[in-house]
Amino acid sequence: MAKRIQFSATGGPDVLEYVDFTPADPGEHEVQVENRAIGINYIDTYVRSGLYPPATFPSGLGTEAAGVVTKVGGGVSHLKPGDRVVYAQAGLGAYSDVHNVPADKAAPLPQGISFEVAAASFLKGLTVYYLLRQTHEVQPGEVFLFHAAAGGVGLIACQWAKALGAKLIGTVSSDEKAERAKQAGAWAVINSQREDIAARVAELTQGEKVGVVFDSVGQATWLDSLNSLKRRGLMVSFGNASGPVTGVDLGILNQKGSLFVTRPSLNGYVTNYEELLSASQELFAMLAGGVIQVEVPESQKFPLSEAKRAHELLQSRRTQGSSLLIPGR
Repeated sequence: MAKRIQFSATGGPDVLEYVDFTPADPGEHEVQVENRAIGINYIDTYVRSGLYPPATFPSGLGTEAAGVVTKVGGGVSHLKPGDRVVYAQAGLGAYSDVHNVPADKAAPLPQGISFEVAAASFLKGLTVYYLLRQTHEVQPGEVFLFHAAAGGVGLIACQWAKALGAKLIGTVSSDEKAERAKQAGAWAVINSQREDIAARVAELTQGEKVGVVFDSVGQATWLDSLNSLKRRGLMVSFGNASGPVTGVDLGILNQKGSLFVTRPSLNGYVTNYEELLSASQELFAMLAGGVIQVEVPESQKFPLSEAKRAHELLQSRRTQGSSLLIPGR
């Protein structure tokens, strides 16, 4: 028997249940992973709430964790029992002691990177990789806007941008988060609770505005983001923390300067095992070299049984950086 988090109806954190289950053997082209650390991502709240509802109930939750391979299914030759791995977007069910995942979603984890660092940074780090390196290849000296700069993705973006020699303007919701983003490498920070985002961007850029905005907040920052872009700028909408952007009149893109908009996701950029290895190796090199540092406060490490409390804190905007579930704690 093992333990996992499941839910039988969409809703708030209260729908999450901590239950016993019997893990099945891995199927063809799958591996079974004994999770040592589980990443908590904002997208997990979208699944739980019904914004991205699961296909069936009861459903597991979570798609990211790091651990040790315990069994391999048929057709798997690149992994074996005992291998350290980290995976993301490998199917719901990572909030569990044990999880069967597609073998081509599990990346070999170097010995120098801990399970906790891996689970705290893999999905978020790969997200920053595709945003800054592929969706729009950020250049040295380039000034750009990145919302939620003190979140798990944002703090990695601050560090990655600094390593690229770029100037990240980050939005945050408190002075404490502003200081955290600056320490991580943000060139400038805007407190969205008391500053006009677009006006402050214009001030920081001497009226030029920015060529690209990376926005994971969604509905609440949509117009601020468009108003921060220079002519023919690119709006990258990659999340819905405040709710989805809906009912968009494309004419607004013309009115605000012939703007471009894209709605990317990791699945659109990492589509096979070779692309996963390439992306993960670049991320691991940044982590191993100390260019990107990921620290999870003890207050944001939760026993698997406390997933409900973890979600409550995440959605209250009282967390900074990454949070983890630790099986067996």
